[in-house]
Order: sequence, then structure tokens, then C-alpha cells
Amino acid sequence: MTELSDLALSTHVRNESVAERVEAGKRARKEHPRSTMGNWEPASNRTNPISMLADQESVRVQELIPIRHARMAVSPFTFYRGTAAVMAHDLGNYPNSGLATQLCGDAHLSNFGVFASPDRSVIFDINDFDETHPGAFDWDVARMVASFYIAATDNQYSPADRRTATLTAATSYRMAMAQYAGMNDLDVWYSRIDAEFLLNLAQTQGGNKAAKNMDRNLAKARSRDRWSAINKLTVEVDGLRQFVDEPPLLTRMQMNGATWEVIEGIFEQYRLTLNDDRRELLRRYRIIDFAHKVVGVGSVGLRAFVVLLQGRDPEDLLVLQVKEAVSSVLEPYTAPTLFPDQGHRVVSGQRLMQAASDAFLGWLVGPAGRHFYVRQLRDMKWSPEIASLSPRGLSGLAQICGKTLARAHARTGDSIKIASYLGTSDVFDESMFSFSERYAAQVDADFTAFRNALEDGTMANSSDENASILQSLMNETNEWPDRIAAAANVTQPQV
Repeated sequence: MTELSDLALSTHVRNESVAERVEAGKRARKEHPRSTMGNWEPASNRTNPISMLADQESVRVQELIPIRHARMAVSPFTFYRGTAAVMAHDLGNYPNSGLATQLCGDAHLSNFGVFASPDRSVIFDINDFDETHPGAFDWDVARMVASFYIAATDNQYSPADRRTATLTAATSYRMAMAQYAGMNDLDVWYSRIDAEFLLNLAQTQGGNKAAKNMDRNLAKARSRDRWSAINKLTVEVDGLRQFVDEPPLLTRMQMNGATWEVIEGIFEQYRLTLNDDRRELLRRYRIIDFAHKVVGVGSVGLRAFVVLLQGRDPEDLLVLQVKEAVSSVLEPYTAPTLFPDQGHRVVSGQRLMQAASDAFLGWLVGPAGRHFYVRQLRDMKWSPEIASLSPRGLSGLAQICGKTLARAHARTGDSIKIASYLGTSDVFDESMFSFSERYAAQVDADFTAFRNALEDGTMANSSDENASILQSLMNETNEWPDRIAAAANVTQPQV
């Protein structure tokens, strides 16, 4: 197995020739054949996934854990979304390629989507970096490819359609990496997947109908601007905007003068992590409200806040999200992080991997010593509804995600070594498909164990009434957003 120190990113000037890098990729292939991943099986001493989840949840807001459980209990795919730690354990204890790059760490298909770049163009990219950390490139690929197999199974696609979507994701990654390996480094760095690329791909793959559908989706993304967040999350009271109070999903923080001073001090610290021009822009906005917001699936229980800021007048509003950052699930299986602040780790990984990052992306440390990162909330951010996609639509998404992940890895790793390792045949693709089949079976088994743990109270951490509501949620998952509010009895989380 590769030594942990070997999975760190190089900090030296690259002096190897192209030929030497090609040979390095081929050596890695001999040491860890591409077909190996397809033979994956759980370790004989595999840690109980329920125990891993319980350990992960021990540092989270306990009143919110029932929401996390309810969201994960909907299907094997939602469970998969919440178990990045389990998959990191499974991959980290299995042989890998030894070729390091910056990883997303949680590269399932729902963590890709459309959002606005600082120049206000719409691009497609990875959009979640809570687990970002250097590691073997194949870990990200395995998590992405397996997510397509599991999602296709959840959607009750035929075996042939599941295979098509899964293979498309792997093949797209391999072919895109070969393309990036043939480009000069500046061209790789400036490459992006923009609206024009998405429209052209839709036209090529599905004709005018697909292109029109893609155009509608892009228009939907553009409509989700800062005012869509403001209209959804705030209300006007006595002429002033404030967050709605809908606990536990959105809970306004009642703050006195001393608390406001603390918040202002923390935000001044955050401003200093921005580039000079963004720091000057943010200086023109003052905080007018603050709330706790439950987000995501895997992230539920981590402290996440939304901040409402006002600029020149009551119509000049901005919403920022402040999200807790804890150690990456990958770190136990790679080299230790170089960053003293976990928020800085997230921001650095995001800036490295994305073609263009949020103008307000920064980090801070709270008064209790917890680490956070900050970004704009819902800036033209949009992802397709996976359950509504046709088999052809899911395969189209697989093609885009494979290329996107390859571009991110090519920016931070060695595209020539990785492309040389992957080769030109479909050996890697087939290996990823075999892995996905095997890992999906493991996810099903873990999901069953998880549901059983909820039903028998093993994972219960609140009242019997809450456990009863959770059981109802598992039986009637389509009603969870309204009924989970009755289950949590949230107290205000402390920063």
C-alpha cells in the first residue's frame, strides 16, 4: 500500500520531462494494475459503519442528528451521500494508484452543478469541498462513478442503463484526462466547462430537444440569484429585512449588543482572508441579521449559519453562508493537512480545483475555536433533480461530471502521469464498473444495517417521541421536510 507521505502534493518546481512522466505513469500501472480496483472487497476487519457514523456525529449538534438520519434513511443513494467517511475508510485501506492530486473527497454526482463565476458567467463544476484533501486520484473517481451506479439503481433503471451511465462516467474521465495531458499548463489552468459547452454537448448528444431543455435549465440557474435566496429566507418586518424563523431548519439568532460585537469581530477576521478587491467590496456591507440553517445530507449537524448584509440601501442585500469545517475524512489515510485552520483547508482546495471560485470565499475561526469557511449563498447555483432524470439524461450528466473531475485533477496533479496510468483501452473503465457493482452491494448492506439501527434505537439520541417520528419519516419519506421540524426540538447552536 502507498505510504501516506507519498499522497501529498509536491511543493517543488516540476523538472521531469514529458517522457519521464509518461514512464512514471506506466510504472504506477505495473505496481497497482488498473484492474485491481474492480476486485475490491471489504476488509476482513472492516470497522462497523454504524460505529463510524456515530463517531463522526459525536462532535455535531446533537439536536440536529435526527434530521441527518431522516435524510440519509430515504434511500441507498441518500445514505451514500452521508457516508463519505465510510467510503474513505474502505478506499484508504485498499491499494491505490499512488498518483496524488487534490481531491474533492466527496465527489458524488450531487456535488456537481452549475453556478456563477465572479465574472457572472455560468459554469459547471464541483461545488462541495468539505472533505477536500490531497490523495490518490482514483479515490475521487471511484466515489463519482459508484454514485452513478447507485443513483441509476435507485431510479430503477435496467441493468443495461446502469452500466451505460457508470461506464460513461469512467470513460469520460479517462478521455478528458488524456486531452488535458496533451495541453500546455496555462491552457489547462484556464479551461472551464461553461454554458456554451453544455449547450453544444446537449445539441450533439440529443439534438434540438435536448439543447432546449439545457437552455431552460441554465435559465433556471440564472434565476437563482441572490434575490431568490433573499425572497425565500427573509421577510420584511417594520421596513427591515430579517430571516424567517422556522426552527429547526432555519433558526434566527436572538443577539444582544455584546453578541453583535463578537460577530462583527469574527467577520473582520474573515474579511482579511479575501483578496484586496473583494475585501474592499465587502467593507461596504454591514450585518443586519444572523440565523442558523440546516444544510445538505452529510453536513447536517455541523454548525452552519446564514448572514444577511445590507449595502447602500434596503434593496442592496447579500446573503453569506458560514459553514463549520472539521477534519477531512481522507486525512487518516493520507499525509496530514498543511493548514492549521480547517476552513483554510476547504478554501484552498476549492480555489485549486474549481475553474472559478466564489468572490466571497474565505475562512474564520469562531470564539469557541471552531473553524468555518464562508461563501455566497445560492449564487445561480443549480443541480439537476437526479430522480427525475431519464437514463439518457443521467448518462449525459455522467459525461459532464467525468470531464469536470478530470479538469480539476489536471489542475492540481500530474495529468501526464495519470493519463499514462489510465491508458487508451477500456481496462480502467471496466474496472470502475466492477468496483461500482461491488461497492453498491456493500452500500445496500450498510443501508440495511443503518435502517435497523434507527428502528431498534441503536442510533437514537433523543426522546422516544422523536424516535417514533423518525420511524414515520422512514415510512413516509416524502413528508420529512414538514414533520422533522416536530422531531428535533432544536436549541440555538453555539458558535
